[in-house]
Amino acid sequence: MSSNGFTTTILHSDRRGGVEHGGVHKPLHPSSEYAYADSRELAAVFQGKPGFTYARQGTPTTAALESKVTQMEGGVNSVSFATGMAALAATFFTLLKQGDHLISSQYIFGNTNSLLGTLSDLGVAVTLVDATDIEQVKAARRPETRMVFTESIANPGTQIADLKGIGQWCREQGLVYVLDSTLSTPWLCRGIDVGASLVVNSLSKYTGGHGNALGGAVTDTGLYDWSAYPNIAEPYRKGNPTSWGLTQIKKKGLRDMGATLSSDAAHRIAVGAETLALRMEKASANAMALASYLEGHALVNRVQYPGLASHAQHNRAADLFGGKHFGALLAVELSDDLDVFEFLNRLRVLVLATHLGDTRTLVLPVAHTIYYEMGPERRALMGIADNLLRISVGIEDTADLIQDFEQALAGK
Repeated sequence: MSSNGFTTTILHSDRRGGVEHGGVHKPLHPSSEYAYADSRELAAVFQGKPGFTYARQGTPTTAALESKVTQMEGGVNSVSFATGMAALAATFFTLLKQGDHLISSQYIFGNTNSLLGTLSDLGVAVTLVDATDIEQVKAARRPETRMVFTESIANPGTQIADLKGIGQWCREQGLVYVLDSTLSTPWLCRGIDVGASLVVNSLSKYTGGHGNALGGAVTDTGLYDWSAYPNIAEPYRKGNPTSWGLTQIKKKGLRDMGATLSSDAAHRIAVGAETLALRMEKASANAMALASYLEGHALVNRVQYPGLASHAQHNRAADLFGGKHFGALLAVELSDDLDVFEFLNRLRVLVLATHLGDTRTLVLPVAHTIYYEMGPERRALMGIADNLLRISVGIEDTADLIQDFEQALAGK
């Protein structure tokens, strides 16, 4: 990050990097292949010299977005992927091998939980723990443990893991610390500041912010010594060890697996990123107002939002996020007297949709949709009741959001 503030840096990153014809945005490069007049130069790019060969491994447009993400996270480099799940999958499958052990928070996104199940099927042991308690993370350590994974703000229950404690312990143990920072975004909390080795962001969410493009990214913070990591393949043990981990993720995840971000999506996300701070500030303020209103309503059993004093990790969230903003995700458990589907059908402003980080406020019944395949036992472990709603708060006028809940709750 430059000496300028968060938004100023992102707004001007393209032009400061040099854009032809005086443009303020990097242009869109749709070409699938990149030609060279000199065959030796072509060979040099294949052998590690910076450049572009085939769009599966990146384009000038994805590179420009990666530069933005790296600046936001304060890292050393980033690699982009077609989706956030592709970024996670590439990280796990390229850095872990059969016989390795991964410690993961039990409070994770349903699709990530499914991905860890696939990882287990392939011979990587996975232990799920309550990552809000550092002692549980420590107790899960084995000789073959290679990595610890958590989300910055859990989806959907908003639990806040002991991010700093995990970071310090991973450094002491020589473990790779992977942080999914999608829900906090680097505007609220940067992975480098809590000791993360790698930071994963679903760019489809708050970074892009407008529900019009899918993407993901992995950022190396530069804090981990990859020369000490045994799973780096020999071809990638060249030059500065700082680049080894991300190079392997990029080569295996893009070249071998093909989880490539398109130039069109990258361009949309890069433009959307310019207003990340503005959108997050408004959405966080809306979320705080909505959470405060709903917490006092007779037809609401529970509201989980880090900004509320009643949240189990409120003080930790205040420390991590600066004490003013707490993100834009709410978990709201309706009264058992309410039919969750009838309630949702009475909403007029909120959108019934599965997504996060849009400019619009989105809501869905968690147990019946994105966590349905998980089964009741696993949902119970995560505290997901049948009447639980996940609300991704947008940037609408605050009064309109509250009024929409008022009329829907009054319709019982």
